[in-house]
Amino acid sequence: MVLSDIAAGVEVTAEQRDRGVATVDETDASLAERLAEYGEALPCDPAAAATVVEVYAEGRPVGAAARVAGIAPVTAAKTLHLLGEEVSPLGPTGRELVRDWLTGHLSRTETLELAGASEQELALAAYVETHDPLAGACEAVAADLSPERTDALAETRSDVSDLREC
Repeated sequence: MVLSDIAAGVEVTAEQRDRGVATVDETDASLAERLAEYGEALPCDPAAAATVVEVYAEGRPVGAAARVAGIAPVTAAKTLHLLGEEVSPLGPTGRELVRDWLTGHLSRTETLELAGASEQELALAAYVETHDPLAGACEAVAADLSPERTDALAETRSDVSDLREC
């Protein structure tokens, strides 16, 4: 038996309606409205958090974003951390030293000295190590903090096409 034998007598009795693609689009909501759900968990109100994200996404530093939002720079840094941005003032070794301090393996004085950090930097690093980003809030700002934003140093990096045979 071949396919034509199987299909013999099969006919279409109804037409299928094209209903299009189902979409859920929350982009109509402002950034502050999307962050309102996480207002209790953020260190500042959702409107200030939205301002921090918008200014920071423009490529301006955390301190400038904090000034525009009318909050302390450390509060802006904490907010950005909770929204998924890497804002730790310490490098990998410094973060490891902070973890050792938090677990009691190092004293605060030793940690400050070995990490070469200021009191404020140590406090922010400790906050980053003890608070996980808010998953839902990270998703709410993902488009605003996407890596597709302009890279000020992009033109300084070489590309594969820049490689030549010697």
